[in-house]
Amino acid sequence: MQKSAVAAGAATAGVVAASSLLSPTKLRGQSEGVSDPGLAPGQSDIDYKPVVTPNNPKLTWKLVDGVKVFHLIAEEVNHQFAPGLMAKCWGYNGSVHGPTIEAVEGDRVRFYVTNRLPEPTTVHWHGIILPNGMDGVGGLTQRIIQPGETYKYEFTLRQHGTFMYHPHHDEMTQMALGMMGLFIIHPRGIQQAPDRDFAIMLSEWKIAPGTLRPDSTEMTEFNVLTMNAAAYPGTDSLVVRQGERARIRFGNLGAMDHHPIHLHGYSFRVVETDGCQIAEPAQQREATVLVPAGSTRAIEFVADAPGDWALHCHMTHHVMNQMGHDSLNLIGVNTDKIDDTVRSTLIPGFMSMGGDGMGDMGGMGMEIPKNSISMAGGQGQYGPITMGGMFTILKVRPDITSYDDPGWYKHPAGTLASLAKAEELRRDGISEDKASS
Repeated sequence: MQKSAVAAGAATAGVVAASSLLSPTKLRGQSEGVSDPGLAPGQSDIDYKPVVTPNNPKLTWKLVDGVKVFHLIAEEVNHQFAPGLMAKCWGYNGSVHGPTIEAVEGDRVRFYVTNRLPEPTTVHWHGIILPNGMDGVGGLTQRIIQPGETYKYEFTLRQHGTFMYHPHHDEMTQMALGMMGLFIIHPRGIQQAPDRDFAIMLSEWKIAPGTLRPDSTEMTEFNVLTMNAAAYPGTDSLVVRQGERARIRFGNLGAMDHHPIHLHGYSFRVVETDGCQIAEPAQQREATVLVPAGSTRAIEFVADAPGDWALHCHMTHHVMNQMGHDSLNLIGVNTDKIDDTVRSTLIPGFMSMGGDGMGDMGGMGMEIPKNSISMAGGQGQYGPITMGGMFTILKVRPDITSYDDPGWYKHPAGTLASLAKAEELRRDGISEDKASS
C-alpha cells in the first residue's frame, strides 16, 4: 500500500511538474495588448519541424511587422470522404476539416476570419491560453460574425502542444457540418522534434445513403467515422522509416463519442494530454489511447518493427462505413427461401445480407445507392480489408528514401500466417473434425 502511494505521488509530481510550466498566471498575459510583440517569428526547420496532417492542407500565413497573419474563410465546401462519397459540408478555405494551423510558442499571431456562411459564426481557439475577448464565444466574449463580415483575433502563443479551433455559435450545426481544425503549436527548438510528427482530427457524421448533406441533428446513429475528414479507404497512410521516433497527435471534436485509438504492433508512451506535456516519469505505456470528445492526446514510439500496422478506433461500429449501418439482424437465419420469393415476385437480383455474418460484404461488389460507400474498406494484398471508417495504416519500412506510400509490405519467409498443412496438423495432434472441449 505504501509503495502504491509513493508511485502515485511520483506520477502526480510528474504531471504537476509539467503542468506548472503552463501556469495560467504566467501565460494568460492579463496586460497583453496589441503592443505585446511576442518573440521573433518561429521558422520552419530552424525553430520547429513541420507536422504532417494526412488528407489535410496547412493554413498559409504571411509576416507583417513581426506578426504571423492568417486568413480563415468560413464557407460551404464540397468534400469527398472516400471515393464514391461526396457531401456538401461547411468548412474553412475550401477544406473540410479546416486547414491545420501551425505556429511556434512565442509567436504573435493575427487571424482574420471572413464569414461566407448563410448564418453567423465565431472561432474559438480550443485549449489555448489567451485574453478573454479573443476566446470566441458568441454573445459571451464577442459579438457574432455576421454573414459577409470579417473579424480580427490577435494574441501571443504562450504554450506549446496540440490544440483545435471551431465555432462557438450554433456548434451543433456548424461542427456537424465540418467546421473544425487542428492548431499545432511547436516548442522553440528543433532538437526536441520527433523524426515524424503526424496530427489527426477524429470526427463523426450522419450521412444517409444517397444524400448529399450531413444531418446535424443526429445524436447517436453516426455512420461515417473519419480521420482528418476521410473514411477508409480514403485515408492516407502514415509512412515512417524504420528506427525513427514518431509522434501521432489526436484531436476529437466529434459530437458525442470518445474514441479508443489502437495501434497494432507497438506499445507507445502517452506524452501529452489536452496540450499539456506529461513529464517522462508519469508517461504511461499503452497500446490504446482514449481520446474523449473535446480533447487532444499525443503518443510517441520508436518505429522499430517494419510492416503495415493498423491504426483505428476500437469501437467496432466506428470501423464500418454507412452501408453497414441499420441492417437487420439475420445472423443464423437461412434466407434462401426468402431471397427466392423476393427475387421472383418483387425485386430481381435481391439478396439478403448478414445470415452468415458481414465479413464477405467487402468483396461482393453489390450495387448500392449513389453517393454511398459500402460497409467494408478497401482491397488489401490478401483480399478485402473488412474495416472502414476511422481506420488507417502505419507503414514502417527500412531504408526508404522518401515518405511516399511504399505499397504493401513484403513479409520475409516464415513470418506470414498461412493455411496449415495436413502433415503439420498430424505432427501436432490437431484434429479438424473434433470440437474443442
